[in-house]
Amino acid sequence: MLKDEVLRAVLDSPALPTLLTVASKLITLTSKSETSIGEIANLLSKDISLSAKVLRIANSAFYSFSSKISTVHQAVSNMGKNAIRSLVLSVSFLTIKSDDVAEYFSYEKFWQKSLSAAVAAKLIMAEIDKSDPEEIFIAALMQDIGELIVMRTFTEQYELVLKTLSETQNDVLTVEEQIIGLNHAVIGYEVTRNWGLPPELLIPIQYHHNPDGYTGNDKKMKLATKVVYLSGLIANVLSANRPQENHKKFIDKSKLMLGFNDRIIDRILEKVHSEIVETATVFDFHVESPKPIELILQEANIALSLINLSYEQINKELISAKIELQKLAKDLEVKNKKIEKLAHIDGLTEVYNHRYFQNFLETEIRRSLRKQMPVSLVLMDIDHFKGFNDNYGHQTGDFILKEICKLMKKNIRDYDIIARYGGEEFAVVLVETTQEDALKIAEKLRESIEANIFIDGIKEYKVTSSFGVATMLSPKSDFKNSDLIEYADKALYESKKKGRNRVTAHAQKRRWF
Repeated sequence: MLKDEVLRAVLDSPALPTLLTVASKLITLTSKSETSIGEIANLLSKDISLSAKVLRIANSAFYSFSSKISTVHQAVSNMGKNAIRSLVLSVSFLTIKSDDVAEYFSYEKFWQKSLSAAVAAKLIMAEIDKSDPEEIFIAALMQDIGELIVMRTFTEQYELVLKTLSETQNDVLTVEEQIIGLNHAVIGYEVTRNWGLPPELLIPIQYHHNPDGYTGNDKKMKLATKVVYLSGLIANVLSANRPQENHKKFIDKSKLMLGFNDRIIDRILEKVHSEIVETATVFDFHVESPKPIELILQEANIALSLINLSYEQINKELISAKIELQKLAKDLEVKNKKIEKLAHIDGLTEVYNHRYFQNFLETEIRRSLRKQMPVSLVLMDIDHFKGFNDNYGHQTGDFILKEICKLMKKNIRDYDIIARYGGEEFAVVLVETTQEDALKIAEKLRESIEANIFIDGIKEYKVTSSFGVATMLSPKSDFKNSDLIEYADKALYESKKKGRNRVTAHAQKRRWF
């Protein structure tokens, strides 16, 4: 088929994936400079499920906002038009599913590789410019969308492409052009252009295999194209696609294109596998936990060294390799535990962070629903803390935050958790605790803070705090984190409204426990 015929067949194909209706309308809306934040928020609000996902992700560690985002309008206002468009596109793209079963093409591996590339791109861009992490995330996430489109449109031909690639070392774009007539980079670009995606997303998709092919003068576009290209190399390593070759290419190209040094490169490669799992959790997307790149390269090197060895040599090498791998695995386990701890702990107060709190609360709610046992949430806010910081300085404020956390830890059980919810606000999850008992614990915490004299070696300080308590009393299976948080937040607001330094429980309309 001629190139034009291939493209027309793709664009006219009933198998062509489509975006969510809201995502499609949002692309059009955000392309107009006169579009207001209110118009975008109103559009998103029409899709309740999508709105809930946007709010959940906006309140996750993916964005790490200092205060809770309660409404869609607030999310759009805080994130901006482009960021909200990128987030909605990411959610929409990750909902494209297929029940088709193919011999060589794995939809599960395709999505995992796409998410790996997106996370890698975000990590790479964070070393250069932290201003627009969402746009580079979605550009990298969608870079190989052409593969998905070709697979759905020309299934048999693309299976032949993948079979050929598995038997040879040929370039993927060359094989696609030979068998199909057009490569997936061009097809991905044309389809997404037809969807109305902006140039800052289209160009990286078009040139993700050949960043030098972009000859425009837009520096931001040129940088995005390079970052997406490099993210694809990391995704190839993680998917065990010629890992040594792609690893070396990433190191060489990142130094050449972006001026990275070995320290920056190591930092990116060490973090990427754990970030993938965390990001997948945020987007409620299941992925198989990827191996650390160091382990993938070690396994690849061992496999390569075993070629052409005698049976005895292979046996000897395998024993040696097994010992080496066990040692490496143990070292990696220690490193990963340290990384996991850092990922879950708030750096200042050394209590759990917002992301861990959300995951823990979700787990406890599911467990409580299953066992029909109560779970309570306490939200605490230090009274007039902004004024305290203004009067005594932020260093003193930080000292108070750390000391309060130490004090609260002493007054909760080992299996309950305390987490920094944001700023001077903290959350305490009380496992298998009724509202009556939760109120007693909250009052104990309030009294201990009020009675304590905080001494930093120079001065003495006194502070008070307000508490909101909520208990899950509804046995509905669709009960969510946000429901319990909303109830506790309302109760906290009542405590502040009534004069602060008090504990208020969310009004219960019915009892379950």
